[in-house]
Amino acid sequence: MSNWQIRNLRPEELSIAIGWAAAEGWNPGLADAACFAIPDAKGFFVGEIDGEPVATVSCVNYDERFAFLGFYIVRAGFRGAGHGLRIWNAAIAHAGSRVIGLDGVVAQQDNYRKSGFALAYANVRYGGNIAAPPSPPVDVVALDKVPLAVIEADDATVFPARRSAFLRAWIAAPGHLGRALLRDGRLAGWGVIRPCRTGHKIGPLIADDRAAAEAIVQALVANAGGGEIFLDVPAVNRDAIRLAEAVGLAPTFETARMYTGAIVPLRLDRIYGVTSFELG
Repeated sequence: MSNWQIRNLRPEELSIAIGWAAAEGWNPGLADAACFAIPDAKGFFVGEIDGEPVATVSCVNYDERFAFLGFYIVRAGFRGAGHGLRIWNAAIAHAGSRVIGLDGVVAQQDNYRKSGFALAYANVRYGGNIAAPPSPPVDVVALDKVPLAVIEADDATVFPARRSAFLRAWIAAPGHLGRALLRDGRLAGWGVIRPCRTGHKIGPLIADDRAAAEAIVQALVANAGGGEIFLDVPAVNRDAIRLAEAVGLAPTFETARMYTGAIVPLRLDRIYGVTSFELG
């Protein structure tokens, strides 16, 4: 196809993929584009026909062993012509020999299996309106009071790769708010809430137990002023499911977390909220 090309999206062009994700109902955060470009600026691709964008995908290489795929979208009117497969292959090639993760729509699981992905577990998006508590828990502090090295070490227990630069950007992004719970001087839980096209999303939400996670949620919701809140929960963490339901959230849709190979063991029992379906 002489008029078809695949190229990297420049960081300032990530709004294309973000906008398409919003149109698909994925409700991205307002500052996502700037943060998503941090781990791997060459990990975002666009397929064009005569210079017109018709397909996007990302495959972000976090380190030499792990990558995460997202933003796999072909515009309506251009589907069924092979454009998706072409740009998919470009993303997979970018990952090289790395294990790749993704959060895919459940209906596409069989297609992902054909590309070597195996189901690990489901993630469920919960959403609903939550009133701001009259006062946040007194034992919760601002996340920037915790040394970044401590947060990075804790994050390494729940994510397959080190993502220090991304975490720094995510915590400090405009509109993002982080809170942490300390017990006897030790980090017991932490989370970030960010404004989205609709309402706010909490993610990541990492905690030693449900009580710690609930304290973080209350603090984040209080500082956001309440309203429509979303939380993406690993279905295998039953305490996280119970927490989401207890605070008044209901499931809206789910994704299939899949990998092409083995990853380092993760503390899924500590993941009460996924950072994002696009970058893991």
